[in-house]
Amino acid sequence: MPIIINIDVLLAQKKMSVGEFAAAIDITPANVAVLKNGRAKAVRFSTLEAICRVLECQPGDILVWAPDEEADA
Repeated sequence: MPIIINIDVLLAQKKMSVGEFAAAIDITPANVAVLKNGRAKAVRFSTLEAICRVLECQPGDILVWAPDEEADA
């Protein structure tokens, strides 16, 4: 997938566990795992806002577009 999710990196920088993060943004740890592993099909703006607020970051710090090598071929 050409969208890279950097939640793991930001959680490590903040020294925050997945459980603490999930509680802070009011979603389940299972849904955090879906986001972290790039399996989410969509993210609500309210969830993205909560992630940015808790991790004190910008959306571009969380979501990064990387070209798909297959599309370039």
